[in-house]
Amino acid sequence: MKDVSHSDRRGFLRRSIAIVPAATAFGAGGVTGAALAQATTPAPAAAPAASSAPPAPYTPVYFNADEWKFVQAAVARLIPSDDAGPGAIEAGVPEFIDRQMEGAFGHAATWYMQGPFVEVSPLFGYQKKMPPREVYRAGIAATDAYCRKQFADKPFAQLGAAQQDEVLKGLEAGSVKLDGVGATDFFGFLLQNTKEGYFSDPIHGGNKNAAAWKMIGFPGARADYADWVDRPGVKYNLPPVSIAGPQG
Repeated sequence: MKDVSHSDRRGFLRRSIAIVPAATAFGAGGVTGAALAQATTPAPAAAPAASSAPPAPYTPVYFNADEWKFVQAAVARLIPSDDAGPGAIEAGVPEFIDRQMEGAFGHAATWYMQGPFVEVSPLFGYQKKMPPREVYRAGIAATDAYCRKQFADKPFAQLGAAQQDEVLKGLEAGSVKLDGVGATDFFGFLLQNTKEGYFSDPIHGGNKNAAAWKMIGFPGARADYADWVDRPGVKYNLPPVSIAGPQG
């Protein structure tokens, strides 16, 4: 995990969007650019709700209480909140990851998962026996055990920010050795899913209110851009649209 200053954070996140699978970022439907760009009369304002209670906090389905604390603490260090935009917590990344654990990714449902299992170059991708959800479970437990040995019986979630960064860098480099699971495998999934959750379509639980898309100027899943094709140099200033509809 390389150090990223606040001034470089926007550029880092702009570059990171390239890793997000198309299925999480794009989709059909939404409001067309023409409909918004050519509108001249604003629609009547909707009457405010009599008593709109804030949504209840997300309850994890896969992770237990201690694992949930770890995930929240870890993603908060991988993408912290600053003046450039929301952090992973505000963007709902923990919810995205938890939902992935119960989906096809977490179960490796579309992967070939038969043996033999041998050590190979990372260039061949993940070649281990455990599906991602099991890597997370084993990785969190092993990392907490490591932290308790190194930091006066404190699990990862109770460490200070500098100590958490130290542990995460050790996992990424493989200098932190974990029992029962590869440190680089675990960190690789954690970093990948944190980025995906930050930039995913909000329908998947992350990128709440399309805040990350707004930060980098990504339009989302609009139906067409025909009315913008012949307007070179004109700033595209329409808000992003999720697969589920406008976001904010």
